[in-house]
Amino acid sequence: MKALLKLFSAIFLMLFPTLSLMAQEETKDYDAEYAVTLLKPSATAPDFTLKTSEGKDFSLSSLKGHYIVLDFWASWCPDCRKEIPNVLRMYKEYAPKGVKFVGISFDDKADQWKDAIKKHDLKYIQVSELKRMRDSQIAKTYGIKWIPSMYLIGPDGKILVSTVMSDKIEKALAEVFESR
Repeated sequence: MKALLKLFSAIFLMLFPTLSLMAQEETKDYDAEYAVTLLKPSATAPDFTLKTSEGKDFSLSSLKGHYIVLDFWASWCPDCRKEIPNVLRMYKEYAPKGVKFVGISFDDKADQWKDAIKKHDLKYIQVSELKRMRDSQIAKTYGIKWIPSMYLIGPDGKILVSTVMSDKIEKALAEVFESR
C-alpha cells in the first residue's frame, strides 16, 4: 500500500509540477533572502524627520508610546502594490486600537506618489524624501534594500519585527492585542 501511495504521489507531482512549486512558494520565508540588512529586533528605531504628502514635517519620535508600523514602499513597485490591501486591512483593524501606521515612500516624483496615495485611499501618515531607495538616507538608516519592507516598533521605541512579509507584522500585532 505504501509503495502504491509513493508511486501515485510521484506521478501526481510529475503531472502537476506547478502545484508543488506553488506550495513551496507559499511557505518560503523571503526574509532569509531580502531582509538580511534590516535592523534587528530589540534595536532602537532611529528617529527621523521627513515631509508628509501635505509638505509638513513629521518625526517618528512624535509617535513614541504607541505601537508603530513602518511600511517602506513606492508607487512604481509591483510587490508594494500587491501588499497594499494587506496593509490597509491591518490599518483598519489595528489603528482603532492605537497602532500608528507610517508609509515611507521611495517615489521621486511627488505627483506619482500623491496619486498613489489617493488611488489606494491611504489614510495613514505618508512621508518621503522624494528620492529613490538607493539615494535615500532613510533607506540607509533602516537597512532597506528591498521593498516592500516593514517594521513593527513597540511603545518603548524598540524594533519588535523587521521583515519583507506583511503577514509577520499582522501575526505580531495579533499576538500583542490578544494578550490585552
